Amino acid sequence: MHKLTQSLAMSATTPSRCSRVAAQVYLGPSRYLPGWRNLAATSNNKNRPRLSPRALVRDLGEKMLLGKDVVELEQLAESVLGEKKFRGKQIYQHLLQGVDSIDSMTSLSKDLRSKLKDGGYMVGRSKVHSRKKASDGTEKLLLELADGQIVECVGIPVDDANKDRLTVCVSSQVGCAMACTFCATGKMGFTRDLTAGEIVDQVFHVQQAFEGSRVSNVVYMGMGEPMMNLKNVVASEQILNKGLGIGARHITVSTVGVPNTIRRLAEHKLQIILAISLHAPNQALRETLIPTAKAYPLEALLQDCVHYFKQTGRRVSFEYILIADVNDSLDDARELARLLQSHGNEMMRSHVNLIPWNAIDDADFKRPSRNRVMAFMRALKREGVSSVSVRRARGAEEGAACGQLRNNLRKARQPGGGLEALASP
Repeated sequence: MHKLTQSLAMSATTPSRCSRVAAQVYLGPSRYLPGWRNLAATSNNKNRPRLSPRALVRDLGEKMLLGKDVVELEQLAESVLGEKKFRGKQIYQHLLQGVDSIDSMTSLSKDLRSKLKDGGYMVGRSKVHSRKKASDGTEKLLLELADGQIVECVGIPVDDANKDRLTVCVSSQVGCAMACTFCATGKMGFTRDLTAGEIVDQVFHVQQAFEGSRVSNVVYMGMGEPMMNLKNVVASEQILNKGLGIGARHITVSTVGVPNTIRRLAEHKLQIILAISLHAPNQALRETLIPTAKAYPLEALLQDCVHYFKQTGRRVSFEYILIADVNDSLDDARELARLLQSHGNEMMRSHVNLIPWNAIDDADFKRPSRNRVMAFMRALKREGVSSVSVRRARGAEEGAACGQLRNNLRKARQPGGGLEALASP
């Protein structure tokens, strides 16, 4: 039995802040929402309730052009704006170029651009609030959304075998309701989902930050639980793949596991990489680290992974954060191997990605030594798990691990926090 600290045990039983935080969502300054003054007035009217997070995301999605596919834009052009159908494709091509305003769509007539603006439509690009760059080239961006919320994205350059790659780690939600005890984002609580356009927008911002480099890989491993926002995650993946030409097999969606969603994702038969954030070799320990795991037993999770493999032909990847003296013993490694073995060859062919824990504030965990990490990997291989790797930490010294920079911003906004420390250079 693993002995975790009293504070960890308490955090695992703390009620989710989801409902409390969601009730405080506000619609920010109108300068971020050209043409949306009526909506802002409605939301801030004392005699009317504020928009719920779901309603806000729905309305943002309706008026944001970025995030719509060609068919949706063609329908908008023809049925709503009274234009020829091909105008929708022209709008789509402009969006793929990363334009930040309707006026930048110069192939459209002034009359059509006016119709879009008068109708309250906007491109949907966010503003760069601040940025941090680590010595290894990793760059974290904080983006301010249309409603004043802040999300993170990270650009990770890699020179691999003389082939440059640029990976973007994108967020799928503002905050997260999963409350994982080892995660900085999990300590924020949940605010709202991101629209498909707000997800794609992060890729554009990183592309622009790394001038001359093309984004080659995208991982949904930033803030939020992608499977809780599956509709917009799938919609954004389609734009990244079919619109921007990022190969589906270079796109990874990571999840701690949400009941019924893996099977729903399998129905789309995408050729992406599905990464399961496992982090424990048994149900009891997993529930301590991931409180929501109580609703999704390991047995059910792995059965859904087998189903996913059979439906898509794509092997599942398992992520395992190694935390010193919590889940990093040789016994843990052997138990993990037995867990995968018990679900057949499909799981044994899966890849296991070991991730030494990145330190965050207000956590009592410790990062394991390199020797202990390598011993864990060797133990897995001895037990028959052939595909194992250790993820290299990137950007940790600049708070670029998931959720850290936004947490720093939240603290800086408190009295005496020193907001100027996070200002753009």
